[in-house]
Amino acid sequence: MSVEASTGPCFVDTNILVYAIAGDDPGRSPAAQQLLRNLMRERSLRTSTQVLQELYVTLTRKGKSPLPADTALRYIDRIAAWPVGVTDFRSVRRAIELSIQSRLSFRDALIIVAAEGCGAKTLYTEDLQTGQTLLGVLVVNPFKG
Repeated sequence: MSVEASTGPCFVDTNILVYAIAGDDPGRSPAAQQLLRNLMRERSLRTSTQVLQELYVTLTRKGKSPLPADTALRYIDRIAAWPVGVTDFRSVRRAIELSIQSRLSFRDALIIVAAEGCGAKTLYTEDLQTGQTLLGVLVVNPFKG
């Protein structure tokens, strides 16, 4: 599966990072790894404090082969070298409003708000419907099509 990065800033959700770092899903890991390489090459990778928190928990406690905390931290440091949106009260409030209006989970709404706040035009995730646009951010599942 070939994954091309979109033009401009692109926000990457936790699940994509987990597939890329853990490398233990033969169907998704190679595509996630290629996507991250493309985004880094284009200097368009964006994420948030929420994603980094979820990434740490997933890598150290929930994956097929949990990583030692110091190893997970090294990966998080590498991702955090790129622009990271900070989840503040304004973001939380906007996400609550979006979740009410769009009937999204709060977590998904907060991801969309963070993506918009980072200036991302594309959100890579498998948690939302690919092709929909929310707050000007296009949702793309890199494992489809």
